[in-house]
Amino acid sequence: MSRHVLVLGGTTEARELAAALAARPGVRVTSSLAGHVSRPGALEGDVRIGGFGGAPGLADWLREQAVDALVDATHPFAAGITANAADAATATGLPLVVLRRPGWLPGAGDRWHAVASLEAAADLLPGLGRRVFLTTGRLGLAAFAHVEGVHFVVRSVEPPAPPMPPDVRLLPARGPFTLADELALLREHRLDLVVTKDSGGVATSAKLAAARELGLPVVLVRRPPLPADVTVEADVAGVLRWLGFGLP
Repeated sequence: MSRHVLVLGGTTEARELAAALAARPGVRVTSSLAGHVSRPGALEGDVRIGGFGGAPGLADWLREQAVDALVDATHPFAAGITANAADAATATGLPLVVLRRPGWLPGAGDRWHAVASLEAAADLLPGLGRRVFLTTGRLGLAAFAHVEGVHFVVRSVEPPAPPMPPDVRLLPARGPFTLADELALLREHRLDLVVTKDSGGVATSAKLAAARELGLPVVLVRRPPLPADVTVEADVAGVLRWLGFGLP
């Protein structure tokens, strides 16, 4: 008997999970993408792009498509989608697991300032720095649109939409980036502060190592809390075990 797994995706881990599930006989995997990136990479299995219409729409889709298990493998800051997934799982009685890579922890030499939101991060400027490497994602630039007296450098795969800070330089680029890449960028643009979100993982952590090496402060936006009583796994292997498949 086949099993249908819906993966709410958009992360590297979601892509790896979809590939692992698609390789298993008797498993149908559907990856759902929000559609923020116009040219997403190839994914194994079925792909659905676009929203569901909140938790009720997601619950209806889960019933209509005879989904057996739901995996939330979205970005740690996709709080709305995560909340909808929890509500839809409750409404349908489906098992739900959240695939969430561990957050970053400060090490020796780090000068981190942890805040609860993008707005709180903006409030610290320009007190901490006036030439800022802003790596909070193109959808978060609006929180800094009112900040004056600060030069921002923003790196983005696709052009961000306004509102944006009044003094901003956009750098089109796609990662991952090495420590050497990040050191070169910080030095070339004479940046004195890094502002980022606690995405976790190693793919985007080189900027933190570069800031440490150069002695630069970092404003780190903490993750939003997860819904109560959800099961969380830190990696693909953990989700596969939770699904009852064991290791790939």
